[in-house]
Amino acid sequence: MTVRLNKDALAHARGLIRDGKIERDERDDWSEHAPSTDRENEFIDEHGMAAFARWHLGEDTEATEGTKGRYKFPYGDFRRLHRCAVISAESRAGQYDHDEIKEGFKDLLDRIDAES
Repeated sequence: MTVRLNKDALAHARGLIRDGKIERDERDDWSEHAPSTDRENEFIDEHGMAAFARWHLGEDTEATEGTKGRYKFPYGDFRRLHRCAVISAESRAGQYDHDEIKEGFKDLLDRIDAES
């Protein structure tokens, strides 16, 4: 599996932070705040796969284009960036040696915390 940084998603996340569209939740909240599979499918039906991709900092270039499985490391609920998702994803990216993605999440967390 080759997972690369989705630069469009990183720019989108930075824009959400700049616009104040942040949920300042706690580290362990992501399991409760993450969109359900049904919500993901509804979002794709309404907005398309390109919009779905912008909510994921990782892209698996070996997965089929146009599928949800291609996009990894979500950071929000399609309305707001969640601090808990950023923390969780930074840790997971480091665990799997996706250094560029980990650094992207570190940058986002630094920006979120600087806004506090």
